[in-house]
Amino acid sequence: MNDQNIHEAHESDVTIQEAQTVKVGVGGSNLGTPAAIIAGAAIIAAALYFGLQGSSGLPTGSGTPVAPGAPSAPTEPVDVSAGDLVLGDASAPVLIVEWADFQCPFCGRLHETVFLPVREQYIASGQVRWAYRDFAFLGQESVDAAMAARCANEQGKFWTYHDNLFENQAGENQNAFSRDNLKRFARELGLDTAQFNTCLDSDKYEDAVMADTNAGRDVGVSGTPTTFVNGRMLSGAQPLANFTKVIDEELNK
Repeated sequence: MNDQNIHEAHESDVTIQEAQTVKVGVGGSNLGTPAAIIAGAAIIAAALYFGLQGSSGLPTGSGTPVAPGAPSAPTEPVDVSAGDLVLGDASAPVLIVEWADFQCPFCGRLHETVFLPVREQYIASGQVRWAYRDFAFLGQESVDAAMAARCANEQGKFWTYHDNLFENQAGENQNAFSRDNLKRFARELGLDTAQFNTCLDSDKYEDAVMADTNAGRDVGVSGTPTTFVNGRMLSGAQPLANFTKVIDEELNK
């Protein structure tokens, strides 16, 4: 599929060790079994409470790491711009703007369980436009992947490359999105590799990626994925039904 008609944002996987693996020592010895369970549960509860409340921890209820400098999430619809990477009919009545990180596992889940069905049901029918905006904050591979997708966009292949990145996630900063792999993806997708490689090596789109990330913070994005449906924020990889409910409400206005 050619993306010539394209106008061009992590919810981290928060893992808490299971209670039976938590060991709390007193004076060099492990606690007895009942006390260990109680103490372990108390430590987990305290970690969750302070982690959720701390400025460098998790925002309350979302399980998403807070991005430095992000304001509080808006409670009312906000005015968000589509940016440069937009899929769908320009006259579609519903605009979905997603801030995501290509390394974010929950962004990968949103891609598979929400974006693909919405593309088939709503975007293809001209009812919805979907805008992708970068919120690249998980490391250098996030920035490199975002720049690579924009390099692919020069050849009308942003969405093809976008899909390929999410399909090839393999952990954060584990070389899944090394420069060599990003170039390999371009070759496998049939892009002009000389043009793509020159673009990527030049860091041509680094400022654009950072500008998108900062724009997300300005409208309340503190982690990924964060999605706005006609300005109504949905945080995290919520079920498809949550999205279709809001989409249908907007279509029926």
